[in-house]
Amino acid sequence: MTDSIEDYSKLDPDAVLNAVESKGYLSDARILALNSYENRVYQVGIEEEAPIIAKFYRPGRWSNEQILEEHLFSQELHELDIPAVPPIFLDNESLFDYKGYRFALYLRRGGRAPELTDMDHLYWLGKLMGRIHAVGKACQFQHRPTLSIESFIMRPFEYILEHDFMPALFVDSYKAIVSDILHHVQSNYKQFAPQLIRLHGDCHPGNILWTDNGPHFVDFDDSRNGPAIQDLWMLLSGERQEQEMQLREVLEGYEEFCDFDRSEINLIESLRSMRIVHYAGWLAKRWDDPAFPRAFPWFNTEQFWGEHILQLKEQLAILQEPPLQLYP
Repeated sequence: MTDSIEDYSKLDPDAVLNAVESKGYLSDARILALNSYENRVYQVGIEEEAPIIAKFYRPGRWSNEQILEEHLFSQELHELDIPAVPPIFLDNESLFDYKGYRFALYLRRGGRAPELTDMDHLYWLGKLMGRIHAVGKACQFQHRPTLSIESFIMRPFEYILEHDFMPALFVDSYKAIVSDILHHVQSNYKQFAPQLIRLHGDCHPGNILWTDNGPHFVDFDDSRNGPAIQDLWMLLSGERQEQEMQLREVLEGYEEFCDFDRSEINLIESLRSMRIVHYAGWLAKRWDDPAFPRAFPWFNTEQFWGEHILQLKEQLAILQEPPLQLYP
């Protein structure tokens, strides 16, 4: 299997259809591009059958071993009746190649976003996350990365500055605020060093689809080793009191299936800070992909960077506040 393609410039509709048909499917030539920027994901119509999902991996992002580890993790969950959506395995293979493009195929699984203000939904999600993490604790990924301060703060910060994305008038402020955030996050991690387990890694509401039969989890593309709380804090929203109520409900379900080290609650705002810095770095790193300026036209403007620094300052203030409390 090769990874000779450098971008998506040759991934036209014919290439998508030919890739799918190379695995024994007969398409009806209907293609719908789905909302994905890191990879390219399409719904492809199949003659006299339900459509399938074809996911084409961004060239150079993951090694074959890293992709296969993700596939095997979601398949392991699926085999335990945990509602995760794994790739389709054909002759014991799940990662395929078409003219240098690596791709996987999935059954289509629809649904709507969960209602994170609904305590019953949060309790249900907590139970499922507990089951996922009980499996995730069994071993660590050997090839996929670890959610680290270096990869989520230091590298994106350095990339933005080294590639001159930051307007000159903001550079000093940006350096100062990221330095302060880095100090707080490092101190927090040192004090509350977490156990690293296999995670979904990007468990925001868009990667949870709700049906009449309950939720299922999709897109394990960001699976990595990290603290359990990483898969939980993005289920929280609203003011502090609301988040505390939501977290209690999530953990009530979670702890039915998996032990939770409550000291990890101290890491929530550190992880949020890491995600904020990483997001800006991610946009910068992908800016040469034509899809990104079209989808994020507001990025890399003076207004964006000014608002980004303001957001970081607000986050620094939150880092200095006490963590969420779970008392009744």
